[in-house]
Amino acid sequence: MHCPFCATPDTRVVDSRLSAEGDRVRRRRECLRCNARFTTYEVAELLMPPVVKRDGRREPFQEEKLRTGLMRALEKRPVSAERIDEMIQQVKNLIRTSGERELSSQQIGEWAMTELRRVDPVAYIRFASVYRSFEDVNAFLEEVDRLQQSPGVIRSV
Repeated sequence: MHCPFCATPDTRVVDSRLSAEGDRVRRRRECLRCNARFTTYEVAELLMPPVVKRDGRREPFQEEKLRTGLMRALEKRPVSAERIDEMIQQVKNLIRTSGERELSSQQIGEWAMTELRRVDPVAYIRFASVYRSFEDVNAFLEEVDRLQQSPGVIRSV
C-alpha cells in the first residue's frame, strides 16, 4: 500500500479489525518513510453478472439505478435509510447467489418488488404501477387485490 502523504510503497499494518457487520477489514497503517498513519479498508470484490435489458442490451449492474427506483417508490413513506440499504443488500445477495452468468432486468425488478411488498405495500404498488406499466385503473385494482390476498403483507402502514 502506497502512503497517501509521500507515495512511498513501504507501509506496515499497525492494527487490523473486522467491521461490526463483518463485511470488511479496517487496517491502521504507518508509513516507514514519513511515519504518517492512515486507515485503509479491505472488502471482498464480488463481481455482479451483467444485466440484460428488455431491448436485449447488456450493461453492468448499477446499484444506483436500483436505489433510485426504490427511493422513488418510497418517497414520503415511513421507511428508514437503513431499511432501504437492507433491501438493496438483499437484492444484491440474490443477484450474487443466483449463479447466473447474466440476469434480466425483469428478474431484478421482481426481487425489488418482493422486498417492497414486505416493507411497504404502498411503495410496492407505486413501483409495480411503473414497472409493470399499468394501462388503466383495472390493472391497478387487480394488483391491489393480489396484494391484499398475499400472506404476510403489512396491512396498515
